[in-house]
Amino acid sequence: MIFAKIDFINLLPFYIYVKKNISSSQTKAIINYKKSYPSKINQDFKKRRIDGAFISSIKSQKEKSTDIGIVAKKDVLSVLSIPGVYTKDIQSDTSNILARVLECEGKIIIGDKALKYYYENTNDDFIDLAQEWNNKYDLPFVFARLCFTKNGKDITKLANNFVRTKVRIPQYILKKYAKRANISTYEILDYLDKISYAIGYKERKSLKKFFKLSKNLD
Repeated sequence: MIFAKIDFINLLPFYIYVKKNISSSQTKAIINYKKSYPSKINQDFKKRRIDGAFISSIKSQKEKSTDIGIVAKKDVLSVLSIPGVYTKDIQSDTSNILARVLECEGKIIIGDKALKYYYENTNDDFIDLAQEWNNKYDLPFVFARLCFTKNGKDITKLANNFVRTKVRIPQYILKKYAKRANISTYEILDYLDKISYAIGYKERKSLKKFFKLSKNLD
């Protein structure tokens, strides 16, 4: 099974769970090998170069998916519109469309670099896109869904077990990512408290609204 990995902090709990609960050393090696950013993984998934991955919501509409994803109940901290001329983030698909749906001007930044920007700029001179969505529609925002092209039974089982498990992130891993992103381990844990993974009624309602509003914008 070829499984792609978005090596962002928001998916740390999932990949730690996978490492502990997949027995095949070959599969573990593949997960680590197939690292990339969201928009590139979207392309690889569309071309069926990978079997499973977290796919940007905007690209997941016609794909087979599980009931887990990357969800922000309110603010997310890692998807921002910062002052300047509207500029897409090349690593993203969903966030760029979300900014257009919300009519947010500015430069879009996502992932760990956005997280660093958030913690370094306490003057709130930016827009948190998930918070803006919640302010407008009183709904969580789903940035990605775990999708698959095959091995659906195994991936769905893995996903269902993951959301029922409280994952503890080892300190050495927290320190590694904190150093890489140039933020503190406390800030990582604070950020991860903003993220949830289960997709239920409200999340599906939010996806439906996002798909409707983004029609012809992709």
